[in-house]
Amino acid sequence: MTPLALGALGVVYGDIGTSPLYALRESLAGELGVSRGTVLGVLSLIVWSLLIVITLKYLVFVVRADHDGEGGILALTALVPRRGSDGTGTRRLLILIGIFGTALLYGDGMITPAISVLSAVEGVRVVTSTFDPLVLPLACAILVGLFAFQPRGTGAIGSVFGPVIIVWFSVLAVLGVRATLVEPGVLAAVNPFYAARFFSTHGWAGLEVLGSVFLVVTGGEALYADLGHFGKRPIQLAWFAVVLPGLLLNYFGQGALLLTNPQAIDNPFYRLAPGWALVPLVLLSTAATVIASQALISGVFSLTVQAFQMGYLPRVRVRRTSETQAGQVYLPAANWTLMVACIALVLGFRSSANLASAYGVAVTTTMVVTTLLFYVVARERFGWPRHWLLLGCAGFLVVDLAFFFANLLKIPDGGWFPLVVGLLMVLLMTTWRRGRMLVKARLRKDQLSLEEFLEDLGSEVRVPGTAVYLSTAPGRMPASLLSNLRHNNALHERIVLLHVHLATSPHVPAARRARIRRHERGFDEVTLHYGFRDPIDVPKGLRDRVAPRIGLVEEELTYVLGRETVLATLRPGMALWRERLFSLMARNATDVTRFFALPNNRVIEIGQPVEI
Repeated sequence: MTPLALGALGVVYGDIGTSPLYALRESLAGELGVSRGTVLGVLSLIVWSLLIVITLKYLVFVVRADHDGEGGILALTALVPRRGSDGTGTRRLLILIGIFGTALLYGDGMITPAISVLSAVEGVRVVTSTFDPLVLPLACAILVGLFAFQPRGTGAIGSVFGPVIIVWFSVLAVLGVRATLVEPGVLAAVNPFYAARFFSTHGWAGLEVLGSVFLVVTGGEALYADLGHFGKRPIQLAWFAVVLPGLLLNYFGQGALLLTNPQAIDNPFYRLAPGWALVPLVLLSTAATVIASQALISGVFSLTVQAFQMGYLPRVRVRRTSETQAGQVYLPAANWTLMVACIALVLGFRSSANLASAYGVAVTTTMVVTTLLFYVVARERFGWPRHWLLLGCAGFLVVDLAFFFANLLKIPDGGWFPLVVGLLMVLLMTTWRRGRMLVKARLRKDQLSLEEFLEDLGSEVRVPGTAVYLSTAPGRMPASLLSNLRHNNALHERIVLLHVHLATSPHVPAARRARIRRHERGFDEVTLHYGFRDPIDVPKGLRDRVAPRIGLVEEELTYVLGRETVLATLRPGMALWRERLFSLMARNATDVTRFFALPNNRVIEIGQPVEI
């Protein structure tokens, strides 16, 4: 197995890989009871859910809709074709749907670590009830350790976690085979007839069970979001060689155990193990569930960076944790926020069974959105045949909607939580997007074009050196330059008007990094292009791509920034409370100097109030 495939095991498949801890138990724990018909019916649903949703939909089809190697619902949204102008109703609706799907993953990113760790630690109750009071404190302590480890980066984490996950899937397979040999009749669940008969027999109650069956595929969206961390082929190799066989064998083993011992429904996973192996299995399960949380955590990091680069969130502090994989990032603010939320969920819901009620609503909604966006992108951008594409996506959508409606039944019991988080994130993202558009519009009203400015430029004093003015609007004079000229009546000998353009593609080739336009009177316009996955380093971009062409001397550069103070007013734009929210977000955005990697000792900031 390749190193990247091993890393993918440790990061991408942890969530799906630990579902055997609770998925079958929750699916059969209701009023239907444990009978041969219900066990085979639920097992058949589990088998075909893994084959249709994860194997066929995500790993065969959806991963093909990558954006220069990057995955996730925001990358898919960026691939939606531009029909005419950017403001067309259809495109705007699709983008809004994509934003909503993205926002829902934040709620899921909070629940996944909480339920995974808590379900593993609860295994000590199978060994002895003496440790019951320690379950919650232990779960919280493990979560703190997990998030404290994140600064090491997903590459280092995957290299540590990968071997553990190989052991985990091997144990899953061995435990499953051991029980299946006792009751091989359980393998009949491969026949989808049992799933169909389950629904025909139980009707509405069967729909409720489907909401729990969905727990076996909850890592699908995280798998797609983590595509940029490891690449398509390693992720596919890990699934077909290790993950899928281990999962199927273990689910069959749990089903075989329940056919011979229905009382094992209290915890069929741990009941698979012989008594002497319980303590080691609890320890291994705990390690595996810590790893399981990594898929959603790294996915949240990826989505947050993409959201900023596409203009839907404020600047965030990003640490690149790999020299070779641009997608491997660490976000301190997102990391510690997730940690606090996870601990709060553990203390609030107090058991994995309670958390299972909150799990799934967000992911099913996101999966429906992914199918819809995938159809549009595959048809309009990739030109796939309409009839085959329509047939395939309609089939996926039937499955997605079945899970979606089944999970809606969970809303009163905790499913409201990820929906509330998702709606809050949509509010933040749309407010930021709209607020930035208003700020740019207000600034543009007072800005001169470069041509107008040069025509009016008189005999102002020119001081030695080169000033780099950051500009938000190419071709327009930055407010910071006009303010400096107005107060000091002086300009540097050379002026570079710098605009940093964040593209909707993940990467911009180095050869296309810089665009330069030279003007008279010592003025130059420079645009640096970065993809939403490229590390942004303005001094490096100027040094490597601009200085050799126009003769800049790095030591002589002074960076002049405009610091905008956003003032909420009653002017037309947004509701006053949203303007105040935007102002708060703007004040807490990562400092421009740090974000663009500018040298602190050569930066000058000029403040400017902006009313919106």
